[in-house]
Amino acid sequence: MPNTQKALAGHQHDAHDHGHEHAHPLNPAVASTDSCCASTSCGSSVSVKELQATLPASTGALQLRVPSMDCPAEEGQIRAALEGIATIRRLSFDLPGRALAVEAPPAAWPDIIGAINAAGFKTETLSAPVTPEEGARAQRAEFLRLVGALVVAVLAELINFFAPETTVWNAVGMGVAAGAIALAGTSVFRKGVSALLRGQLNINALMSVAVAGAFVIGQWPEAAMVMALYSLAELIEARAVDRARNAISGLLALSPQEAEVLQADGTWATVQATSVAVSAIVRVRPGERLALDGRVKTGQGAIDQSPVTGESVPVDKGPGDEVFAGTINQNGSLEFEVTAPASDTVLARIIHAVEEAQGKRAPTQRLVDRFAAVYTPAVFVLALAVAVGAPLLFGWAWMAAIYKALVLLVIACPCALVISTPVTVVSGLAAAARRGTLIKGGVYLEEARKLKTIAMDKTGTITEGKPKLVAQVVLTDAVPEAMVLRIAHSLAARSDHPVSKAIAAGLDGEALVVERFAAELGRGVQGAIDGHDYVLGNHRWIEDRKQCSADLEARMQEHEVLGRTITVLANSQGVLALFAVADTAKASSKDAVAELLRMGVASVMLTGDNEATAKAIAAQVGITDVRANLLPQGKVEAIKALAASGQAVGMVGDGLNDAPALSTANVSIAMGGAGTDTAMEAADVLIMNDDLRRVPETIRLSKRVYAVLWQNIALALGIKAVFLTLAIFGNATMWMAVFADMGASLLVVFNGLRLLRKAA
Repeated sequence: MPNTQKALAGHQHDAHDHGHEHAHPLNPAVASTDSCCASTSCGSSVSVKELQATLPASTGALQLRVPSMDCPAEEGQIRAALEGIATIRRLSFDLPGRALAVEAPPAAWPDIIGAINAAGFKTETLSAPVTPEEGARAQRAEFLRLVGALVVAVLAELINFFAPETTVWNAVGMGVAAGAIALAGTSVFRKGVSALLRGQLNINALMSVAVAGAFVIGQWPEAAMVMALYSLAELIEARAVDRARNAISGLLALSPQEAEVLQADGTWATVQATSVAVSAIVRVRPGERLALDGRVKTGQGAIDQSPVTGESVPVDKGPGDEVFAGTINQNGSLEFEVTAPASDTVLARIIHAVEEAQGKRAPTQRLVDRFAAVYTPAVFVLALAVAVGAPLLFGWAWMAAIYKALVLLVIACPCALVISTPVTVVSGLAAAARRGTLIKGGVYLEEARKLKTIAMDKTGTITEGKPKLVAQVVLTDAVPEAMVLRIAHSLAARSDHPVSKAIAAGLDGEALVVERFAAELGRGVQGAIDGHDYVLGNHRWIEDRKQCSADLEARMQEHEVLGRTITVLANSQGVLALFAVADTAKASSKDAVAELLRMGVASVMLTGDNEATAKAIAAQVGITDVRANLLPQGKVEAIKALAASGQAVGMVGDGLNDAPALSTANVSIAMGGAGTDTAMEAADVLIMNDDLRRVPETIRLSKRVYAVLWQNIALALGIKAVFLTLAIFGNATMWMAVFADMGASLLVVFNGLRLLRKAA
């Protein structure tokens, strides 16, 4: 699959989604210790000196990891913090990777880092990522800190409930509550105050105002408990979100860290996979995983390629075949030549490409972000109205009205709503990749559900893309059948023509010695075997030799109407045999077309081949709408004609001539194994194992993702609506508000993660 490597290596996502421009994919091993909107960074801020030591100043690019940035609101806060630095040329945010690249002169780096830190965000250098062990330790430390805050908050509640109502005990209780708030909410207050000073309303600002207000009006036990519960629930939520984000990165662990490499003295040594050079020879034994991509030099084996292509059936591999990192050698010992370094394997590039795709927002996600941008300020205004207007207009007690307003602020948290879409999209992308389908963005994942017509190229898409011997007929009794086939095999084996290769591959037997071998351009080949002259040629050559008969013409016509290429074996006495070669339909194509039909999706064949061949293949797989003899522009016009009815049209192809049609379709799908670089660059979806059944599978996944997206939106908004009503007219407390908000967040996260379970 060398073309796949090139296409993945060269692919660049357009940066047009709401100002997002995506930085490099990050080290997937980096573990996060921060929650969506209110957690504390485990890393220390990187110094400018460290950055200048690891990144050439000439690049003008400052690359940072911001552990506590993974919500659109957090991104907006950082953008606002950097607005005053005029020398910044471009900002590139990678929310899934919690990373930021800033194109600016090195002289501006101290101001950039200072502005980000002032906004409440710590930064880390990408040149020194957190190891999995360090990340796990930081997670445990974070969890223990928040559990400690919860214990201290419970102590504050106990003091409030059991201690006498005295000034001393009140002071003690307030001190304990303040300790719990400081332990759990320092990061929240830091970012919240920064947001308020900039006139922004995000969850950090809302929680800061709500907790501080509750403390001031004497509800200090509740303020402490709310902050502790909120931060702990946010941490749990962040871990769940990371499970979706790491679903693809986890595939990287499938590649062994070590490989057995042939040394200069002929011995074998086990070395780190990252140190193995291209062109080195690596040995893999039965039952072992491959650590690197390569091309088989010696040996035969069945390889489980499901981590890369999603194929459930092992694929036989022999000399000359491509093998990929992360796959499993099920039997036989193989030696292969390394074709890519460990950091550049097909598996690694799939992972990186999907990580980039996570940053491309789906339409529903953009809609939710726009709604959240209006919703949060609206609820803040409502809370102010309740705090000030209700006592003046309805005679409510001031403290009761202020308390209700603070409850409203907690309920106003948009996290459940904002996070409902990205976690679902990321899970969908991961689910597809686990099945060998690479979707280049959430927009394509969501749009695939709308497809009503799938246009397909023939060669390499519906068919295998290479000629194969499909029929052989011996026409003489003068020579034994086995000898006739052996003669044909011997002549065909000497030729490089694809048709001859197909005949040689399809016939058994050991090749005979061929003398005076010659190839006749546009005709076939000829040679002498055991002193007798033979030709293996096309219909025209046999006619020129005056060896055609009515019976032979009829036999050839039977095959030609099926789109087969006929080759005839003859000697000076007459015709000995004919061989029919054709590009055969893939076994999976008929199932794919049938499944699309059951889903209400029509299949259309678009091909540059002749009509007879096209209709023959179409009949085999169940396609009735066939459009043949099409040039590339003709395929484009066909796509436009199919879309004229207003229905969404998909295009599946693999060749250079398919690229214009792929670019025209609503959703374009390329065959990632046999496809050309140009076709894969133009496509929105890559099918890594060239199996057409992945097309209906992708449409079904798109429908499931869309359903889960709206389930999550309904859950988030429904719970908000209920508690907004209770807060204003009922007896909702801050406890209830924080449980409702975090409960909604966890519900939508785990609902989105269901997509991963279906792909496992």
